[in-house]
Amino acid sequence: MKIKAKEKDGIVKAKVGISQDMLTYDQAKKKGKEANFITHITATAGGKVVYDASTSQFLSKNPLIKFQFAGKKGDELKITYTQLKGETFFDSKKIK
Repeated sequence: MKIKAKEKDGIVKAKVGISQDMLTYDQAKKKGKEANFITHITATAGGKVVYDASTSQFLSKNPLIKFQFAGKKGDELKITYTQLKGETFFDSKKIK
């Protein structure tokens, strides 16, 4: 996962790149694998949720997510996402 977060005039612009195959049910059936895709993404900064999304199998492979929120330099932006199989991944980065 790659995270970029920059603050300017009290607004933080964040970009999050997630490496994930996003296998839909149809694709998984053709490949003889189990379906697995991101079902939920949450971002927190300064102890508050700043981005929250429920997703489906129709999100693109290796999604790039952009969002902005009111924040400040030095805070930690933590990204957490959950896959269909129940696996949870997280990463964090300080806001520049």
